[in-house]
Order: sequence, then structure tokens, then C-alpha cells
Amino acid sequence: MPTAQRARHGGDLVVESLTALGASTVFGLPGQHALGAFDALRRSGLTYVGLRVENNAGFAADAFARVTGTVAPLLVSTGPGALMTLAALQESAAASAPVLAIGSQVPTAGLGGGRKGYLHELVDQKASFRDIVKSVHTVRTASQIPSAVAAAWASALEAPAGPVWLEIPQDVLLAPVSVPPVTSLRAEPRPLPPRPELTAEAARLLSAAERPVILAGGGVVRAGARQELRALAEALDAPVTTTFGGKGAFPWDHPLSLQSWLEDAHTTEFLEDADVLLVVGSGLGELSSNYHTFRPRGRLVQIEADLGKLESNHPALGIHADAREALAALAEAVTPRPPRPPGTAGTAGTAGTAGTAGTAAKAAAGLLTRVRERIDAQGLELEQRVLGAVRDALPDDSPSFWDMTILSYWAWSAFDPRAGALHSAQGAGGLGYGFPAALGAAAADPGRPVLAVSGDGGAMYSIAELATAHQYRLPVTWLIVDDGGYGILREYMTDTFGEATATELSRPDFVTLAESFGVPAVRTTPERLRADLAGALAAPGPSVVVLPALLRMFAPTHLDRFADGGPGDGPGPDQGCSEPDPDQG
Repeated sequence: MPTAQRARHGGDLVVESLTALGASTVFGLPGQHALGAFDALRRSGLTYVGLRVENNAGFAADAFARVTGTVAPLLVSTGPGALMTLAALQESAAASAPVLAIGSQVPTAGLGGGRKGYLHELVDQKASFRDIVKSVHTVRTASQIPSAVAAAWASALEAPAGPVWLEIPQDVLLAPVSVPPVTSLRAEPRPLPPRPELTAEAARLLSAAERPVILAGGGVVRAGARQELRALAEALDAPVTTTFGGKGAFPWDHPLSLQSWLEDAHTTEFLEDADVLLVVGSGLGELSSNYHTFRPRGRLVQIEADLGKLESNHPALGIHADAREALAALAEAVTPRPPRPPGTAGTAGTAGTAGTAGTAAKAAAGLLTRVRERIDAQGLELEQRVLGAVRDALPDDSPSFWDMTILSYWAWSAFDPRAGALHSAQGAGGLGYGFPAALGAAAADPGRPVLAVSGDGGAMYSIAELATAHQYRLPVTWLIVDDGGYGILREYMTDTFGEATATELSRPDFVTLAESFGVPAVRTTPERLRADLAGALAAPGPSVVVLPALLRMFAPTHLDRFADGGPGDGPGPDQGCSEPDPDQG
């Protein structure tokens, strides 16, 4: 006899609400208190992607949110399952990724510190999330579920976007409901336009500037403001550099592009010499300011959706606004300056910035030449060849996801994302991001290959997700650079203390391990890397490419910029790039 249809319960209201708001995919991992919601998934049209560790499920949701620009639901259980998501949610907060994390709770009798002794019980579970997420929402009755889901959804999307936490007790998820299915919900985030008087003042400053320069951060990418940024830069004939989180905001090979060599003193000096520097979508945090050695001599105009980041590091004309709306308003308000051949008027700035209209492209090319000469003098041909092979093998429109490893630090400065996008965990700086994040991106578009890059240490955080990749046949190629340990920490400790401690790792045969999960794998060399990667990316389903290689970082410039009262390029006890930028751009 067929099984009788089960009555709807609170879990159904959760998935119906998500569906009504436009969700298509849910990431997560089931647990006892959350089973009501997972049972409802079976009766919904939502696609479920289950990972093996809650933190990795959070990374996958983070990437899905980044590549789609919409909210990514993450469904986990109480206590240990909920707490395992914290590192991933910290990354989403740093990267402004709109993840809606829905966690179950103990039965309502145990809320508020009732101390009933339920499995997974915490005195105040939501307190663990308050310092990380944008907002915390708690449901106590089934009738509250649709409105709470909608409120959390809107909070996640509202600029600055970010993760939110919603928790629902077990008994509420299991409680029968007789209300009609949820078919319509509204969760419209409030717009964040620039104030007109601030736009007018910023336009006046930029139009009158002799050496305008633009620093574009992750906020430009998140706002989808690439066209608006390009229109403004070309109207002003202003060179543009991007932060590591802002890579892809401006065309890499555009004549006005300074690319993203922010950990180079030449770039720092170029930005310092601008008489008006427009910083958009960045708080000028640690990495974006060459480890806080940036000392602007001109006027700063800062556009930032996160109110707390306005003037947090330097005085500026602060504009609290969404990057896209602000850039569009500025592009209309500035006085365009048609580019003229270099040398027709004016002089370049002291550090080589644009002196007048028409010199900007020449100044940008000069800066990149100086940066290239510095890098080429350090004997780092292997590193550049490896990164070049990755770029050559990756399809132009494929996204890539990079863990915290030496090759990733090179990519922050030297990798052209082209039509794809480069994503990394440099917002919070946790290990293990690359592979599960790539799985989340592949779930958003299973027809497009995705690249993940990890070191052997970071890869060990995510090995279990080879089972996820195989189960869902997700087209992710995982490049593992195996140097036998935590390579960047090895460099730091050796340079600082003379020898390294706790950096060397025993690790598996990654090729054999991947194959044991049913995932094709190959061991490669720098000479074969391009061909092996291209073949793996072209093949259906997941794959692993292992590159045994000891890579080095380029020398830092921040350590002695002011050691002798001025900038310098000498080496120091670390190699730069170790610490995350708290605003990812």
C-alpha cells in the first residue's frame, strides 16, 4: 500500500518560504534537531547539495552567493553543527557574501538558558554568531517562520551584504501546520544611494584634479559596478588599481589599468602621489594599504557601503553608498576630459602618476614596468611559469577559488581573472576554503568548469569533500601544490627565527587518495602543468591535479618603507601576504 501523505509541518514553511523568495539551491548537513526541515526538502523543488563538514558547507554557500549575487541558504543542526559554520561565516562577513544560515535549536522549553539538558544544548547558541553575522533571528512559533525567513533574506542582501543567522527550535520544525503553503513573500533590501551634495563635491574634486587615481575594492565587484567604474575612469582619464578582493572590477589590460600590485612600494607611491584618490568599495585595510604603509598626500574620496569602514584608516570625503549607484552618479556629474597624447600639456606627478589628461596611460604603463623589473630581479621564474600555466589552462570565463597558499598570494597580485572571477579566503584568512567553495560555484552552474587551488596543508581541511564532488559530479578541478608543509609559514619562521617549527606535514599520496573516492587524478610537473590542467578542466566531473613544487614569495616592500625615512625595496623577515585584509578589498 502507498504510504499515506504526511501532514505539512514547520519545516515545510521553511522551504516554502525559501522557494517563494527565489532560492534554488540549499547547502548543508543534516542533524537530529533539523530533520523536520530536511524532510521538507524532499517535498520541495529546491536542489540540495550536502557536504561532509558544516564549515565546508558554509564555504560552498559563500561561493554560490558570490557567483550568483543572491542569497545562498545554508541548513545545519544545533550545537556542534551550528558552531562548525563559524569560520565560514566569518569569511562570508569579510567578503560581504549573502549567506542565510538556518540552524535548528533545542525544543523551545530549553531556550533562554532553560538548562533542560537536551542533546547539543547551549545556554545561548545565537550569542556565538552575533559578533560575526549581520543579524540574528529567532523563531518560536511556526507562524513566525515565513516573516523571519523574509527578514533574514532582506538583511543578507542589504548593502553591505553579508551572512545572517536564523535559528528554529526542533519542536517548531516538527509542529503540524494547517495554513496554506507559502506562495508569496517580499524581502526587498533598502537601496543605498549617495547623498546628492556629496556626489556634487566629489565630482568637483575629481574634475579639478590634475592627477586623479582610482582604487577599486571588492565592493565594486559585489555591486556589479564594473561598467560604471570603467565609464568614470575613462571620463576622468584616471588610472585604476584594484584590491585583491576587487580583482576583475577593471579590465586587466586596459591602458588605464594599474592591475593589482598593492604589495609593491611603486604602486603605494603612485597612489600616494594622486592629488585626488577615489577609493571605492574598500576600507583601505591591511593588504589594500601595503600593510598600513600607505600615506596619502592628496585628497581622498571614499565610497563605501559599510558605514564602519568610512574613514576608518584615513580622513576622506566619505560617501556612504552602494558602489554602483555612487559610481553611476559620479560618471554623470564629472566633467569629462578627453585624453590627449602624452607631452601635450602639463607634467607627470613625482611618482609617475598622471599629470594631466592624456598622460595617464603612459604613467600606468611606466608603473607596471617598474613593478615588473622589481619582480624579475628576484629569480622567481618558476613561480611565474606556474602561475602562467594556470592562467593559460583555465577557460576565460571560468571562476577560480584559491586557498591561503603561496600560489594564491601570487595570484592576488599577478593573476588576470579575465571574464571569470578570482575568489579567495583572504577576507578572514582561514584555511580550507578553495575546494568546497569551488563546489558551491559549480553547483550554481554545472555546465562550466571551476578551478580550486590549495596547498597540501589547506587541502587536508577539505579531503572529505572529494566524496561530495563525486556524488554530485561537480565539474571542479582541484590543483594541489604539494610542498610538504605550510609553505608560507615555513618562510616566515625561517626568515625571522632562523628555522621553522610545526610547519612540516606528513601527508597522503593525493593522487591515490583522490582515486579512492572515484575522482580521476594526475601528478604533474611545472612543464606539464598547463596541459594536465587543461585536460582535467575539459573533462566532465571532478578531477585532481597534484603539483609537487617548492614555491617562493616575492620580496615584500612594506617592512622598510620608512626605515630610512623613505620608501625602500629591501627584503625583510616575512614575505608579505600572510595576514588577511579585514575588508577583503
